[in-house]
Amino acid sequence: MRAQIKTTQLELLQGDITRQDTAAIVNAANSSLLGGGGVDGAIHRAAGPELLAETRQLGGCATGDARITKGYRLRAQYVIHAVGPIYQSDDPNVPQLLASAYRRSLELAREHGIRSIAFPSISTGAYGYPLEEAAPIALGTVCDFISQFAAFDLVRFVLFNESIYSVYADALRKLLHEYKTSATLE
Repeated sequence: MRAQIKTTQLELLQGDITRQDTAAIVNAANSSLLGGGGVDGAIHRAAGPELLAETRQLGGCATGDARITKGYRLRAQYVIHAVGPIYQSDDPNVPQLLASAYRRSLELAREHGIRSIAFPSISTGAYGYPLEEAAPIALGTVCDFISQFAAFDLVRFVLFNESIYSVYADALRKLLHEYKTSATLE
């Protein structure tokens, strides 16, 4: 699924984020930045030990923030490590922290002149964020940013399986209907 928002193409696809040919991929990292399970572990394995060596120098990362490293053995030149929140339904800060992880990733990419970026679904695996709540936050944050800044040619969401893809596709359809911009859906 694709949408054009101003000068940026927004894509949803099912696949493996470690195989993306975008200039940067986003890692759904933990605050240590030293690898873990899920997307984080897959990116560290695919990038090789040099990635771990570089992330050890960064001193961690706060929830809602992001850090950038080289991509090493990945096709992507850069990895942006975004730390999303652990889901807690009674914490009113959780949605803002999730939005911040996406926004900080885009800000870092923009600062480094990165024109194409691929995101996973941050915080929806081991961190337990319900997909139906996370997808509108992720897509809304990205759409707001790319509407404001003509910094990207391509922003892609790489979603691990069909059920995650379906939730994101439904959220994107609803968002574009409400967005009332020049966005078009393909």
